[in-house]
Amino acid sequence: MIGTVVDKRKYKMVIQEQEKEVRIQVFGLIKQEDAAEYMVDLQSTIEKVDKRRYNLVIDGTHQTTVPSSVVRQLDDTLNYYSSLGFKDIHMIYPTSKIAQVQLRNALERIQFKGKVIQH
Repeated sequence: MIGTVVDKRKYKMVIQEQEKEVRIQVFGLIKQEDAAEYMVDLQSTIEKVDKRRYNLVIDGTHQTTVPSSVVRQLDDTLNYYSSLGFKDIHMIYPTSKIAQVQLRNALERIQFKGKVIQH
């Protein structure tokens, strides 16, 4: 299976077999009310691959600033990504400077073990 698995207004999830990647692109901000649907889509997508052989790429290029009330949720989501058992995790920083700082702080709080990619 190659190509888009989920294509929603706030995010896309793609399995790239040749690259052995599950790539998630986040657009804007995933609010708390979007989170349940996002998690269902994520679970459905990652069940289609052998996570030990695939990398997870989280592309936050178009992610916006997270409200302070959701910062804890960001930490939890990043921890969840780390617990999924992927070969490696690559996090692409957002272009927004404030969102970059928020993400960097969250990654430090959870002691992120993946690779961070700057623009």
